[in-house]
Parts: sequence; structure tokens; C-alpha cells
Amino acid sequence: MKGKVCIITGATAGIGLETAARLGALGARLILVGRNRDKGAAALNALRGRAPNLVAEFYYADLSRRDEIIRLASELLRALPRIDVLLNNAGALFTRRETTADGLERTFALNHMGYFLLTHLLRERLVASAPARIVNVASNAHLKSPPLDFADLQYTKAYNGLKAYQRSKLCNVLFTRELARRLAGTGVTANSLHPGFVASSFGDNNGFMFRIGIGLAKRFSAISLEEGAETPVYLASAPEVATVSGRYFVHAREALPSPAAQDDDAAARLWRETATLAGLAQVP
Repeated sequence: MKGKVCIITGATAGIGLETAARLGALGARLILVGRNRDKGAAALNALRGRAPNLVAEFYYADLSRRDEIIRLASELLRALPRIDVLLNNAGALFTRRETTADGLERTFALNHMGYFLLTHLLRERLVASAPARIVNVASNAHLKSPPLDFADLQYTKAYNGLKAYQRSKLCNVLFTRELARRLAGTGVTANSLHPGFVASSFGDNNGFMFRIGIGLAKRFSAISLEEGAETPVYLASAPEVATVSGRYFVHAREALPSPAAQDDDAAARLWRETATLAGLAQVP
């Protein structure tokens, strides 16, 4: 990984920060992306405290907003002649339905659209840098999601925060599947993963009762950040998966996603629907 340029979204805390630290220790040049500048500065300080010679930069962006993603991609393309790894990790769970400035349900916008649009905007640079890797952090939460309701991707009916999160993670796996198909022969791989239920700040942005419930779950069943970073680090760096693409991993091993996540027609349709929502006429 020495000298490899690794972009990591949602990198100021939790799995993202630990993954960055591990990749930095392998010699990667780190490009951290987050939506809080103070946390970004703190993350850089923490990383440099662990490895003084580490090369890392922070870029600010709210990845639930189309204009912010476009601005971020433009800045990254100006600054980075090559991109070796794009690790899409930013995500959240919202117990109440909210919409973004683009009119999208926030869980869908951040957890799925953010992955899709940033990847699309950086795609040519990744292909030009091949061999390169795209790693999408999904979740085993997708196993509990029913097939996507394409008539209501924005979850306007009977919104449930946990179910919206599960659906967004199904979107991650389907997106990765279709992305890998479209990238075949380019030298760029795309894989998704379940990091495990990690003792991080995930879910802390919600109401008191939800925080209590998820706090208890973290206390009794969560794994460490070090364990949670194992699979994203593996997919971003391990030689044995350098040519593996379109797969889903758990504990650094290939695993079967849900039947709904193996639906190629649904993956292709999600791609088309997402491209339309993103304002893209055509996406190769």
C-alpha cells in the first residue's frame, strides 16, 4: 500500500477512522472525507499521534447533498492525479423521516446516493489509475430488508428508521453488484462488506430512547473498532482479492448476501433509477 492514494468517506470516527489508521500504517496516503471540520482536524491529529510520518489530508463535504458531492469530487480530481482506493463508508440511521435539500429521504440520500454519485464522478480517474479498488461498506442489516419497492424508494409510506437503514444497505450491495458488472475489464474492482456491529458512535444522532437501546446493544454484543476495520482493510489492500469483484464479504471472507441482493434485474433498475434521481442523463 505504500504511496497508494486511499479516499475514505465517513473517516473522522468509528470504523472509518480505524480503517484509515490501519491503511496509513501500511504506507497509504490518506484522503479523509467528513461533514464536520472540527472532527476532521481531530482525526488528523489522532492519526498523526499514532504514526507521525503518516501522510493524510481532510476534505469537508455533506455527502447527503448532491451539490456537496459534486464540489468534493471536483476538489479531489484537481488534487489527486491518481486514486487507488475509494472506500465508501459514510452512513447513518435516522429514526424520523427527513428530506435533504434535493428532496430525497435522508437515509437513501446519504447511505446510497452518496456512494453512487461520488463513485460515478471519480470513476474515470479510478479507471485511469487501474489497478484500483472500490470498497463499499454495507451491512448484514440488508438481510432483513424485503426487495426494493421501486414505487417508493423515498419511503414516503409508513416510514421506519430501522427498515429504511436496512433498505439502504440492500442498495449498497445491489449497487456494488451492478458497478462490478459495468467495470469488468477495466482493472477496477468493486466489493461490499459487513464490518460487524461495532462499538462506535453509530445511531447516537437519534432520540433518547433509541440511544438507550442501541447503547445497551453496543455494550453487550458489539465488536471492537479494530475488528470492525478488518474487512474494509482487507478489501482495500490484500493481494489475494486484487482481482475479485462484485462480491460480498464478512470477517474478511466471501459470504452470500440475501436473495434480494443477488437480483441482477433489481441491481440494474436501481442503477437507472438512481442515475435519474442524481440528474444524470446516462451513466456508463
